[in-house]
Amino acid sequence: MTAENIHHPEPSYLEYRGKYKGLLGWLTTTDHKRIGLMYMYAMMVFFIVGVILGELMRLELFRPGQQFYGPQVYNGLFTLHGIIMIFTVVIPGLAAVFGNFAMPIMIGAKDVAFPRLNLFSWYLFILGAAIALSSQFMGDGPPDTGWTFYAPYSVTTHTNVIAAVLGAFVLGFSSILTGLNFIVTIHRLRAPGMTFFKMPLFPWAVYATAWIQVLATPIVGITLLMIIAERTLRIGFFDPNLGGDPVLYQHLFWIYSHPAVYIMILPAMGVVTEIIPTFSQRRVFGYKAIALSSMAIAFVGYFVWAHHMFTSGMSSTARWIFSLLTFLVAVPSAIKVFNWVTTMYKGSIDVKPPFLYSLGFIFLFMIGGLTGLSLGSLATNIHVHDTAYVVAHFHYIVFGGVGFAFFAALHYWYPKMYGRMYNFKLANIAFVFLFAGFNLLYFPQFIIGLMGMPRRYFDYLPQFTFGMQLSFYGGILLAIGLVLMLYNLFQKNGAKAPANPWGGSTLEWTIPSPPPVENFDVMPEMGPDEEPYDYK
Repeated sequence: MTAENIHHPEPSYLEYRGKYKGLLGWLTTTDHKRIGLMYMYAMMVFFIVGVILGELMRLELFRPGQQFYGPQVYNGLFTLHGIIMIFTVVIPGLAAVFGNFAMPIMIGAKDVAFPRLNLFSWYLFILGAAIALSSQFMGDGPPDTGWTFYAPYSVTTHTNVIAAVLGAFVLGFSSILTGLNFIVTIHRLRAPGMTFFKMPLFPWAVYATAWIQVLATPIVGITLLMIIAERTLRIGFFDPNLGGDPVLYQHLFWIYSHPAVYIMILPAMGVVTEIIPTFSQRRVFGYKAIALSSMAIAFVGYFVWAHHMFTSGMSSTARWIFSLLTFLVAVPSAIKVFNWVTTMYKGSIDVKPPFLYSLGFIFLFMIGGLTGLSLGSLATNIHVHDTAYVVAHFHYIVFGGVGFAFFAALHYWYPKMYGRMYNFKLANIAFVFLFAGFNLLYFPQFIIGLMGMPRRYFDYLPQFTFGMQLSFYGGILLAIGLVLMLYNLFQKNGAKAPANPWGGSTLEWTIPSPPPVENFDVMPEMGPDEEPYDYK
């Protein structure tokens, strides 16, 4: 697919003001690129707040015993940290930001299928986040349930759980509408000649993610409403004192929340699948295998929820079935890793920051995935359930996976977003701090978890002190890396970016940087002999 007749002289979306100017122009925009940026700016604010809360927890855990605040404050901190990071950063994350910004251009569309609904989804996201955060300042104190809102405690505690749950419910609506929009966009607005198997692989990942958003999110929405109903109307869904079953809550919550892990990780995999061929200048190995493995992950991910519940009293038959399914869901993920490594083999590799972050993603995701298999093993799971081992595994997937892929995507599409480059040397230094800090922060948690350190505990025994202090120092390095990265990306003195600074082959690199308002002057077409990732 060529760039002929695609360029046009209209102003970029950054300069375009439409009916309104300034901030109001952004707040009323239906341009998918601006909406993607608005998601990104909001998530960056939430992410920074979440990191600060995490550092405050690490500071308190530096030594055994109480240092700066008591256990109730600690419970509120880790609950808010989880709510912010999961519901306002990681779940919307890559799909909301880069699914909005890059995906329509990559399939040759001028916008998403429902631009106004897209803007409405962003407002729901902001509203839900505001309601969830308000729970910290209203009622009888911040919620202290953890981000999972486990019953029966969440229906009996006197803290302000309802606002947090309601905020998560509204955020779920935003997720559903965004997923619906992306499904219709990919089905209806692809460029002429671009069949599904000629579509770039990041849109494939967004497509698989969107189906999970549409089908799984309503389950957790209903579950959260059941918590509100039980707290306000005393209906006995989960509280045994009212005839309810607390294990039912776990089933309903994880039926959504394990597929939600793939809402987080599938777009991350899609980003890495775009970056590796570009910086290896090789056609991606196993295109169809990668595309179909995304759908396989989305499908099988619905059937593994109960591996979070091996200690809840389920039957031995159910345990081994869910253990087997947990091992099966690792197969399509392993296919992707194999194909990424094979794509790099004998490639003309150019080690730029996006590629570095992608390599960091693969390394960290593999550690998270392999430790996930150990958690899928029944005997091991019983031993390490609800220990710091699970904390480490979870963060290697969610931060090591999703976070580093987000940083990779940001460095990859940054020239297209802003029309300027960043300092490669500073970006590489920031990567070193982030990678080293992340591993120093979370790898010791595997060790102390195997030693028996419980998760979510305000205090601990002296034998865990060294591991906790290593984690604290890792958090400091990680914070330094984040500051360096953000400083590098948001200073405005970078060189002007060309349309295709990386030598990419997908459609977003055929238009100016930053893109014009409607992306394409003439609709691009894909010929019958053209293939995705055709590097000359």
